[in-house]
Amino acid sequence: MDLGDCSGRTVLLTGGTSGIGRAAALELGEAGATVFLVGRDADRGAAAAERVRAAGGDADFLRYDLASQSAVRDLAAAVRERVDRLDALVNNAAVAPGDHSVTADGVPAAVAVNHLAPYLLTRELAPLLLDSAPSRVVVTASAVHERAALDPADLDLLGAYEGLDAYARTKLMNLLFAYELADRLRGTGVTATALHPGFVPGSGLYRDSALYVRAAMKLFSALPVGRRVADGGHALAALSAADDLAGVTGRYFDGTEPAEPADAVRDERLRAALWAESADLVGVDPDWPDAGA
Repeated sequence: MDLGDCSGRTVLLTGGTSGIGRAAALELGEAGATVFLVGRDADRGAAAAERVRAAGGDADFLRYDLASQSAVRDLAAAVRERVDRLDALVNNAAVAPGDHSVTADGVPAAVAVNHLAPYLLTRELAPLLLDSAPSRVVVTASAVHERAALDPADLDLLGAYEGLDAYARTKLMNLLFAYELADRLRGTGVTATALHPGFVPGSGLYRDSALYVRAAMKLFSALPVGRRVADGGHALAALSAADDLAGVTGRYFDGTEPAEPADAVRDERLRAALWAESADLVGVDPDWPDAGA
């Protein structure tokens, strides 16, 4: 799917310093976009930004740890200070920790990075996205959401999530968030979509997973198994900027092909419960973006 000419477009891409995020940033740069890359590693971030510039785009690295809610707010403030329009917010950063760890905000790390960070960052940048319409919000999810379950009466977002089951639950949260966001944004010119980039063993996502998971991914990355990092990056870039997908909202993609999510994603009660609980955990009014964020 051709990105076309992205000159004049600005994209904020979390998890943009490695894996499919870096691959997407390179494609966007080649198409002429300005890309702000968010990550934790300064050296890797600087190198990724330089590669985007070498590809023909403009890029800056923003160093923030998305496990921290205050850091997410600081990131949003920095973006608002530096740009007057935002064409795409790409919530791609994710972790798949092998054990249970809790952030300084008292939230399991997988929930904090994979779900609450996209929720809060999108909320903080909603006014800019609305002013920049037509614009897009893209969330990197995963087909593993199909194995997860959430109870709308007891979401248990602060529970002891561990391993790949925790990751699957957060990917279900990503789909629920993207679909609810799309409904709330209808008619504004801001779209929201979610992506399953495919099984990409070489993405680096599993660097903090259990030893046996890391070993398996290292093996798989050396074999013709799953999709290439470049393929996942292309799909992410396409949802972020391709003209063919302009105006598409409330949809889930497997690569660049439309797909159907698990039935739970259509559960409006579950979506509303997760939205409200997320707002409570990050300390914001749940009535956004209707309330003007």
